[in-house]
Amino acid sequence: MTTAAETANLRLGDTAPDFIADSTIGKLEFHKWLGDSWGVFFSHPKDFTPVCTTELGEAAKRSADFKKRNVKVLALSVDSVASHDKWKGDIEETQKCLVDYPIVGDGSKRVANLYGMIHPNASDSFTVRTVFVVDPKKKIRLTMTYPASTGRNFDEILRVIDALQLSDAHKVATPVNWQDGDDCIIPPAIQDPEELKTNYPKGFKTIKPYFRVTPQPNK
Repeated sequence: MTTAAETANLRLGDTAPDFIADSTIGKLEFHKWLGDSWGVFFSHPKDFTPVCTTELGEAAKRSADFKKRNVKVLALSVDSVASHDKWKGDIEETQKCLVDYPIVGDGSKRVANLYGMIHPNASDSFTVRTVFVVDPKKKIRLTMTYPASTGRNFDEILRVIDALQLSDAHKVATPVNWQDGDDCIIPPAIQDPEELKTNYPKGFKTIKPYFRVTPQPNK
């Protein structure tokens, strides 16, 4: 197993560290559990806190949105599984949802340290609000870290997943503030006329030699 010291500074394209840990669905082996799915793995500082309650509730309410994108959701804090199980009742009551994804108990902080989720200058005992998006090859495709006082934006997390999946499938990039259905950008490296014709049958507009836009290929 890779050590925390070797993986605390995870970067895009790195393999997401595998781990075995207790969770609200029992023993969880991360890579095996993820299987051929994408994953959203996010930490919260502490159970029974208000911002976290809204976040875990929102993740639960967006369950159908994640599933249609082949995404599994996994949460973590340094509290125990027993604490998580009790807290789930509060989340479901106050947020009007069903928490249908697992929450990892990490009292030893082993997994939190493995993923660099504890930032000593912010807190040496609790995790910060970190999000990892992991693809089916177990590669880290996105990281976002929020301060403890600021709740995450799940619309943005879903938007980025849409953009990543679109780029993987159709060799496009997405511009600023892109939303599903908007025009996309052709990567500058693609110059071969036959490749352009094959990959972008809807055609494209050249704004600058390095800047070409095309309708979203799958719409």
